[in-house]
Amino acid sequence: MLTVSNLTYKIGVRTILDDCNVAIMDNWKVGVVGLNGAGKSTLFKLIAGDLTPDGGTIAMSVKQRMGMVRQDIPEVETSLLDLVLEADEEMARLWKQAETEEDPNKIADIYQRLADMDAYSAPAKAARLLTGLGFTEEQLSEPFSSFSGGWRMRVALAAALFVEPEILLLDEPTNHLDLEAIMWLESYLASYPHTLLIISHDREVLNKCIDHVIHVDRQKLKMYTGNYDTFERERAEALGLQQKMFEKQQAERAHMQKFVDRFKAQASKASQAQSRIKALERMDIVDAVIADRAVHFTFPNPKEIPSPMISINGADIGYTAGKPILKRVRESIANDDRIALLGVNGQGKSTLMKLIADKLAPMSGDVFRSPKLRIGYFSQHQTEELDVESTPYQEMMTLMRKTYPDITEPKVRAKLGSFGFPHTLANNTIKSLSGGEKARLLFALMSFDAPHLLLLDEPTNHLDIDAREALVQALNNYEGAIVIVSHDPNMVERVADRLWVVRDGACVHFDGDLEDYRNFTIQARRDKAKDSKKKKEKTVDVSAEVIPLKAADPKLEKKIESLEAHKEELETLMSADGFYTKPLAETKNVQDMHAQVVAELEAMEEQWLQALAG
Repeated sequence: MLTVSNLTYKIGVRTILDDCNVAIMDNWKVGVVGLNGAGKSTLFKLIAGDLTPDGGTIAMSVKQRMGMVRQDIPEVETSLLDLVLEADEEMARLWKQAETEEDPNKIADIYQRLADMDAYSAPAKAARLLTGLGFTEEQLSEPFSSFSGGWRMRVALAAALFVEPEILLLDEPTNHLDLEAIMWLESYLASYPHTLLIISHDREVLNKCIDHVIHVDRQKLKMYTGNYDTFERERAEALGLQQKMFEKQQAERAHMQKFVDRFKAQASKASQAQSRIKALERMDIVDAVIADRAVHFTFPNPKEIPSPMISINGADIGYTAGKPILKRVRESIANDDRIALLGVNGQGKSTLMKLIADKLAPMSGDVFRSPKLRIGYFSQHQTEELDVESTPYQEMMTLMRKTYPDITEPKVRAKLGSFGFPHTLANNTIKSLSGGEKARLLFALMSFDAPHLLLLDEPTNHLDIDAREALVQALNNYEGAIVIVSHDPNMVERVADRLWVVRDGACVHFDGDLEDYRNFTIQARRDKAKDSKKKKEKTVDVSAEVIPLKAADPKLEKKIESLEAHKEELETLMSADGFYTKPLAETKNVQDMHAQVVAELEAMEEQWLQALAG
C-alpha cells in the first residue's frame, strides 16, 4: 500500500498541496488528473522522493520498488536491447557476479536467484517491449546514441516497464508515441501486474488502463473508483449536488439572519434570536461550486464548399531527388470527408499533409486544387514560428488586415474570444502563454477566413483533456472537410469516418473503424513475429546446442559460458569418488541443480529466437 498522510507542499508562499490524504492499495491502476499546474507532476516527484514535503508523510513498504521513466540516459553506444536489460540493476549485478564467482555453492545460489527472477527469458521480454513501442528487430542491436530524442524516450519507457517495479509512475508516457505504439501500450498497462500511477491527457488511455482516479484540484487530492469516464460523471453529479446544497443552505442562512436582524432588539424574542445566532455559528458551511475555466473552440463554417477539393494523381512525394517517401499516390478529398492518416512515425503522414496543404510540391505526377479552395493548416511545429514578443491580438490583427484592410478591433477580439482569448489574455505576450494557449492561438489564426478544409497535424500535443474534448466538439460542429494526424485514439475515433494508412511508401484505405485497425495491428505484429521465428528456425540448427547463439550476442555468450562452467562443476562433483555415499539430501540438491542448469541451456536458444522475433 502507498499512503499519503496530511501531505503539504509549497513553492515559496504558494501552496501546491495542502493537508492531502489518500491511500492506494496494491495493484491498483490509478490515473492522476487535474488542470495543468494543479500539482500532478509535483505529487509524482514527492512520491518518488525527488521533492521534500513541507508537512505530512508518504509511506510505502520497504520491499516495494519505485520506478519512473528516466529523463537522463547518457548518450551511450550500448545497444537498445542491452540498455533495457541493464535497467534491472539487481539482475545485471547477478549476471556480472556469476561471471567472476569461483565458489560452486555461491555460483549455484546466484543461478537459482536468476532463475527465480526469470532472468533467462529477460532478452525475450525486453525485445517484446521495444518492438511493442515501435522499434524493428534490426534496431534492437543498434546503439542508443544513434536515435533521436523521441525514440530515446521510447527506450527509457521500455526500460521502466522492463523492471516491473511494485509502484510504477508514468508522467505523460504517450507524448512521444504514435497511435500504433499507444494502442500497444494501452493493452500492456491494462494488464500491468503491480501498482500503476499515470498522468495522461489521453482519455482513451485512461479509460482502458485505470480502475481509480486521483483528482488534483485546488490543493487537494480526492480518490474516485472507476475509469476516467466514470470519474467525470460522478464528479459532475457531486458538483451538481453540492451546488444545490449550497443554494439551500444560503436560503436557510438568509432566513435565519433575517429573523435575527428583525428581533434581536426585542426582549420577548431575544432568546430565539440568540439561538439562531448560535445555530448560524455552528452550521458547517457548504462551499459554492467554483467551475473550472471552460475552454471553447468555434471553427467558422465556410460557404459554397467546392467538391472535389483536391485530387492527387500519381504523385511521388518527398524531399530528396530520386528518393521519394511516398510513391504514385492517387487520392481525392471531397467536401464532406473526415479523414485520419494512420501509420507509424516516419512513414510519411506529415509529408502527405504538406503536399495537401500546398507546402510541398510533388516530385512527379500532379495535384489539382479547386481554385476557390481555402485551407487551414495546423502543424505542431508552428508554435516555434510565432513572434514571442507579440500578442495574440497583434498577430490576429496583422493577419486579418491582409485580407480585410478595414477590419475593426471588436471583430478581431470576437475572433480571439471564440478560441478562449478574453481581452486580458489576448494582450499578453505570446512567450507568456502555455503550450495549450499557443495551440489555441494557431487554431484561431489558421481559421480566420473560414477555410473549406482543415489540415491538423498532431493538434492535441499541448492540450489537456478538457481542451481536447472542446476541440473534438468544435471539429464535429464544423461543416467543411477535415484531414487529421493524431496520436489521440479518442480524437481519431470521434472525428474521422475514413482511415488512410500511410506505410511502405504508399497510402492505402483501411476498411473499418479504429477498433478494427487496433485488432489489425495486433494481428500483424503477431504474424510478423511468427514469420521471423520460422526464418530463424530455418537458419539455426536447434540441435547444435548453443554454438550459433554464441556468435549472436557477446553478452549472451558470457551468460552461456557461465552456465556451461557451472554445469561442468556440478558434473565433476557428481563423478567424484564417494559422491553417492553422501547424505541423500546433499546429492539430490546437486542433481536437481544440474537438471535445472541443463534445462536452462537447452531453453536458451529458443528464448533467444523469441527475443529476435519480438
